[in-house]
Amino acid sequence: MSRWTLAFKALPLLTLLSLLSCGGGGSSSVPPPPGTWTQVWSDEFAAADGTPVDPTKWTAETGGNGWGNNELEYYTARTVNAVQQGGNLNIFALKETYTGPDGVTRNYTSARLKTENLFSQAYGRFEARINIPAGQGMWPAFWMLGNNIGSVGWPACGELDIMENIGKEPTIVHGSMHGTGFTGASLGSPYSLPSNANFADDFHLYAVEWEPGVVRFYVDSALYETHTPADLPVGAVWPFDHPFFIILNVAVGGDWPGSPDGTTVFPQTMLVDYVRVYKKTGT
Repeated sequence: MSRWTLAFKALPLLTLLSLLSCGGGGSSSVPPPPGTWTQVWSDEFAAADGTPVDPTKWTAETGGNGWGNNELEYYTARTVNAVQQGGNLNIFALKETYTGPDGVTRNYTSARLKTENLFSQAYGRFEARINIPAGQGMWPAFWMLGNNIGSVGWPACGELDIMENIGKEPTIVHGSMHGTGFTGASLGSPYSLPSNANFADDFHLYAVEWEPGVVRFYVDSALYETHTPADLPVGAVWPFDHPFFIILNVAVGGDWPGSPDGTTVFPQTMLVDYVRVYKKTGT
């Protein structure tokens, strides 16, 4: 994915959350990372129900400008779109008419959270245990951008998409990499579960292990994709040798997933049990 980046008559917040949330359980148990990895950062989303995200770890990006992909949502900083509940981060995609402070009006809202200027790291294992939403037009993602994006822009900063799903492909997630000279799908692979189950039916662990000159992609304990500079197209530049920050978001619509249709049920929720970052022991 290339990302360069009130008319809502709501139920009371906790009532809405109790209807939409579920606990961090699930059948997709996976082993912990090998002993060669040491945890250096995490968010376990274990605060009291109704608590906003930790502002020392996450910043909410806001706006409804399409985010370079003709997306249809307005990202807000409200707790009706992102909140800790039931031991998870809940990101809610809502169907509502919302006008932001910039005067832009959209018919959907959601949340996009980033660790930029709060946490970034070069190399390591980056993982999140997530139960994704479902439905035509939904586009959940767990991804990273180079922390030099403000000075060099995209795609020169580099982009690592640890997990993306589009609702019309319920049995497939994608891992991909982007940079100067490879902004399309040239470095990416799809992954399906052995049972061909829908990813939205349970939690799964999505991870990359990123070391100098190599990036490996995992779902649960399965390694399904590995890339090195040798995989780059002629003339492309490997931008994965500086710190990156983390992003969690749920887009609605856009060039890749297409728009919601009559089969799409709202609200939709992405549940994040935790995000954890490791460094290789001894580095």
